[in-house]
Amino acid sequence: MIRTKILGLGSYVPERVVTNEELAYLDDQHVRQETVQTETTDEWIQKRTGIKERRYVPNDGQWATSDLALHAAKRALTDANIEPTEIDCIIFGTLSPDFHFPGTAVVLQKKLGIAEKTSCACFDIRQQCSGFVYGLQMADAFIRTGMYKRILLIGAELHSHSLDYTTRGRDVMVLFGDGAGAMILGPVESDDQRSGVMYTSAHADGNGAMDLYLKIFDISRRPYVDYNPKDRETNKDMYPQMDGKRVFLNAVRGMVMSTQSALAKTGLSWDDIQWFVPHQANLRINEKVVEVAKIPAEKVLNTIQFYGNTTAATVPLTIDHWRQQGKVKKGDRILASVFGSGFTWGAAIFTL
Repeated sequence: MIRTKILGLGSYVPERVVTNEELAYLDDQHVRQETVQTETTDEWIQKRTGIKERRYVPNDGQWATSDLALHAAKRALTDANIEPTEIDCIIFGTLSPDFHFPGTAVVLQKKLGIAEKTSCACFDIRQQCSGFVYGLQMADAFIRTGMYKRILLIGAELHSHSLDYTTRGRDVMVLFGDGAGAMILGPVESDDQRSGVMYTSAHADGNGAMDLYLKIFDISRRPYVDYNPKDRETNKDMYPQMDGKRVFLNAVRGMVMSTQSALAKTGLSWDDIQWFVPHQANLRINEKVVEVAKIPAEKVLNTIQFYGNTTAATVPLTIDHWRQQGKVKKGDRILASVFGSGFTWGAAIFTL
């Protein structure tokens, strides 16, 4: 039986570390000023989110989301010991694409040197914080049916250029960081039902679509961009908007349900799983999920303290972070649970 195997893993975060203390002094170009720009403190941020710091790209006009993805993809390719031209499909999850169209996957294809030699399929998916699990489900289906044999699954985000660095935007601004995580997936012949990608589920509820969103433009209107970016009375649509309480409650509910369902449908218990990797949106959400779902605390992996919310990148980035620390090892079985705007959510069980 053909099953999906994880062949390689890689991640990337920019070098610049932005602490909670520094965040209060950043202007709209994320350049530190002498006076406070946002009324927030390290204590306020840590109490509400658990975040201590995050990573930002340089503000030099040279970085795009595809560049973060490129670094992570190269590391995953090296880990898998395969060449870029062996990739026959790219699945790219992001809510911060390089530009409106074409999709960022084709940009990454060119930057990897694939475009000059092959014409691999490129998919962009827009499931935000749930992008990795959605993409993993797609990749698993493609590989099991024999459609593709070497898939690059990647989540990458460049948030720092699109946040509201004022008190008005602090509830969202303090959460996000820049980063990327990638996996290389391929087929393996195995009768072991617990090998490779064992389980995936993906769900959505459009009733929550406007509880966490970023308009930038409204295609139903003409002109579809009708605000002055410098006018604080009209530029709110430039920035992410969130109903924090509704997101928190639905995130806990969705992640608990998907985690419990994954165990029930596979017949596994926490004795069979080495690590639980929740989406890294808010440490308080993850702590509540662990409490309600009765997940052993010693099996939980978090990185939001160091990286903030990197949206589609959080799951592979977290796994690779702890692998580099020697905690996660080859052969470990992982249960990942995610929740994102849309609302979207899901879970996956797989072995490294």
